[in-house]
Amino acid sequence: MAENQTNERKKRSLSLIQPTSIPTLGNYLGAMKGWPTYQKDFDTIFGVADLHSITVRQEPAKLREQTTQLYAMLLALGLDPEKGIVFIQSHVPEHSQLAWLLNCYTQFGELSRMTQFKDKSAQHSDNVNAGLFTYPCLMAADILLYQADVVPVGADQKQHLEITRDIAERFNGVYGNVFTVPEPYIPKAGARVMSLQNPTAKMSKSDPNPKGTVYLTDEPNVIMKKFKSAVTDSEMSVRYAEGKDGINNLMTIYSAITGDSFEKIEHDFSGRGYGDFKAAVGEAVVEELKPVQQKYNDLMRDKAYLKECWENGADIASRVAGRTLAKAMKKIGFVAK
Repeated sequence: MAENQTNERKKRSLSLIQPTSIPTLGNYLGAMKGWPTYQKDFDTIFGVADLHSITVRQEPAKLREQTTQLYAMLLALGLDPEKGIVFIQSHVPEHSQLAWLLNCYTQFGELSRMTQFKDKSAQHSDNVNAGLFTYPCLMAADILLYQADVVPVGADQKQHLEITRDIAERFNGVYGNVFTVPEPYIPKAGARVMSLQNPTAKMSKSDPNPKGTVYLTDEPNVIMKKFKSAVTDSEMSVRYAEGKDGINNLMTIYSAITGDSFEKIEHDFSGRGYGDFKAAVGEAVVEELKPVQQKYNDLMRDKAYLKECWENGADIASRVAGRTLAKAMKKIGFVAK
């Protein structure tokens, strides 16, 4: 990634995503569709957060496969590895090294108050490990290693960014200006996509009903089936209104893809019934995802190119991260090798 030579340096943004599974249509319309535009506005770093995923026990072959798939999907969505860093977290050991240092500058009480630790502990009561508890220190290391100015955050990540800022300010208070204190970046709101089978709940990878979630790699016929079986209501009128959660969700998806307003959608589908509308939404999604799926499939067939990209990404990331880690270690008092 070339250094920005203009007088006004672009702000650096960092976004990491866990390789838990292929992203959903909700992930795409909610945030990921807009990620390539970040590369115009920011000095960007995108990564696959595979270190974070092992707080839950993983099947090794599946973790490798899902990490490869997610990296390919990031490129398929339009992220250009020539215009920003796109890397795999575990390829950059500085993340683990700085996380240990930050563990020692984070208070037990701070970590015990983290909402995600409480939630995950309840979900995985048979494996409440130390990594789950100190997870925010690794997340802080991810951000602070790259001197990120901004971190795009949703509501569920605000607490993690707040503790990152606290850790950075505490460390800087002791040793001087070592870390950039990151600001939250609230992206332009994307579509909030709900489950096709339970439209009062957000579309999720963990939905127990497979018909409720559309994945970015779903075949066109699978996508069409899921939309045709989407839950609606008995009114048969395509209009956005309270109590019509299923139709409201389908209209939200259709509007996010076509750019049509709810008023235009209501006009265009007046008197046509839900069958026609479900099919139209499904077809719009199929067409939207077609170029993404084509590029993804091409990339998955070219593992040598993927490897070249993530190796280059790790090399650049390590250079940036290494400078920060060396500065922090020197400040603490470690002997340089």
